[in-house]
Amino acid sequence: MLRGELIDLRPITTDDLDTLEAWSADPDHDGEFNTFALPRPGAVGRAFAEHGYLTDDHGRLLIATKAGERAGDVSYRHVVHGPGVDNRVYEIGITVAPACRGRGYGAEAQRLLAAYLFAAYPIARAQATTDIANIGEQRALERAGFALAGVLRRAQFRNGDWHDLVIYSKLRGE
Repeated sequence: MLRGELIDLRPITTDDLDTLEAWSADPDHDGEFNTFALPRPGAVGRAFAEHGYLTDDHGRLLIATKAGERAGDVSYRHVVHGPGVDNRVYEIGITVAPACRGRGYGAEAQRLLAAYLFAAYPIARAQATTDIANIGEQRALERAGFALAGVLRRAQFRNGDWHDLVIYSKLRGE
């Protein structure tokens, strides 16, 4: 478990699967920037059975409040920027439950996840992308110590249109 001041990040358990399945079917949970396609019923349980949401290549952790409330989840996946293992970085993502937004949970969750990735893997950077209009997530990334690295034009197809993304990065030691 990764402990913060406001929230903890913990591995997903079988007790969480019904909540995660409900979240995956709820467009309000995903919000306008995380809705891509219709959910695949049962996908949450199948993924959990396959790898428990934790591998070296990708992972997903639950965001839990200090009272034990499920507040969302963070994820990571490896991205390669060239040949060789030295060019591996991790990209992180987050979804915070609507009732838990605006409380600082997202910034702390992303800070904790980046710190974990730097401690667990020999990477030089962690990165995150978000829609250029997602000002709340951009501010959360900045509070988590990430710096704006650039704009990825027409990088994401969502809701019938192409969207620009901003990319943020955090280097080891920052």
